[in-house]
Amino acid sequence: MPATVMWFRRDLRLSDNPALLAAVERARAGDGEVVGLYVLDDALWRRAGANRLAYLVSSLSALGEACGGRLVVRRGDPRTVVPDVVRAVGAQEVHVAASHEPRGRSRDDDVEARLAAAGVALVRTGSAYAVSPGRLRTGGGTPYQVFTPFRAAWLDHGWRAPATRPREIPWAELPSDDLPAAPPTEATLPRAGEEAARRRWHDFVRDGLAGYATDRDRPDLDGTSAMSVHLRWGEVHPRTLLADLSTAGQDGVPGDAVTTFRSELAWREFHADVLHHRPDARTRSLRAVVPEDAWADGAAADDAFDAWAAGRTGYPLVDAGMRQLLATGWMHNRVRMVVASFLVKDLHVRWQRGAAHFMAHLVDGDVSQNQLNWQWVAGTGHDAAPYFRVFNPVTQGKKFDPDGVYVRRWVPELRDVAGRAVHEPWRLATPPAGYPAPLVDHAHERRVALDDFERARR
Repeated sequence: MPATVMWFRRDLRLSDNPALLAAVERARAGDGEVVGLYVLDDALWRRAGANRLAYLVSSLSALGEACGGRLVVRRGDPRTVVPDVVRAVGAQEVHVAASHEPRGRSRDDDVEARLAAAGVALVRTGSAYAVSPGRLRTGGGTPYQVFTPFRAAWLDHGWRAPATRPREIPWAELPSDDLPAAPPTEATLPRAGEEAARRRWHDFVRDGLAGYATDRDRPDLDGTSAMSVHLRWGEVHPRTLLADLSTAGQDGVPGDAVTTFRSELAWREFHADVLHHRPDARTRSLRAVVPEDAWADGAAADDAFDAWAAGRTGYPLVDAGMRQLLATGWMHNRVRMVVASFLVKDLHVRWQRGAAHFMAHLVDGDVSQNQLNWQWVAGTGHDAAPYFRVFNPVTQGKKFDPDGVYVRRWVPELRDVAGRAVHEPWRLATPPAGYPAPLVDHAHERRVALDDFERARR
């Protein structure tokens, strides 16, 4: 009986999955079966952080259950594993959602060439985005470099309605490798899988969306959707969220909340579009904003980086964020900006080191979002925050964690410090035991950063 291969990657779900729908339709047309395949790439397994690996294993387990236990997991290089599976089942087509990150594009081109040599087609249907990267262009035919006109074009272009979920999928039954044990992690990770994603999203729409426009910047509140993890693994598609946002707006949710959330999804798609056109942005600054000698190097820089990574800088909001990352594999977005600014502009450490640390620990670690958000804070990317914007960790804490709830949650040394005073523990008559003094003087380091920026301009 002929089979069609559905190669899952960043789309670990059955609903709103156009590639899966195309595979099922192709199989039914030939009275065949669908091979649901996931390839655990050993090269990526070795490089990914323990948190992401643990979450991936859980997500694959959930997908396997949704497939009735017939998800086929194979370990190895996809360039050889996929053609091997195709030969074993006599498939004529392999269906995927298109990849747009540099490594994924290269992998797919190689697999496509190998399959074509055997007369088999790699069929790309859809992507992980509402509007696939590379589709939007300016009036002059060039890629967008500024977010606001990109968002306008993105909204004007629009997106399809969510794809229907196949009622019955004729899954093929093939031998599968066992899911490997993920490396141990001390982080408390969210529940994985499509069902968990939909439940979290529905809860947020019901209880949190109305206040999103204001509450999203408050790390002391549960004001974000926390959907970045589910979006990163494709347990839900942004098109599904956008459809629900339209319904929520019609049901009386404030328009500013819907608009703000939709804009956050647009930022995600803008960064993916930038990386699509500039794959070198993964590791290289798109703009040079300070002289090379401005960056800290050597043992002192390493010590400063280690203190930042461990949440021992002496700046409570920074330390709370870094400890939240270690404890949960996630960090509030406002705090991500603050800790990134502190590393780059207070400690003068290159953004690439911070981006690598985030990718090692974030469950939602995504190349385009992580690297381009770091470049935004560093001032080196397209439409980035101006380099002369330096986040003050004290004023940010007082504004967005006004009662110190977030800091006290993650920095136990400060739990006896009441109210706003928690953001400046060095001003207390008796500094809290066990908590470090500030690693640097923010005002001085801000001046250094601005001077470096002026030197580069001259």
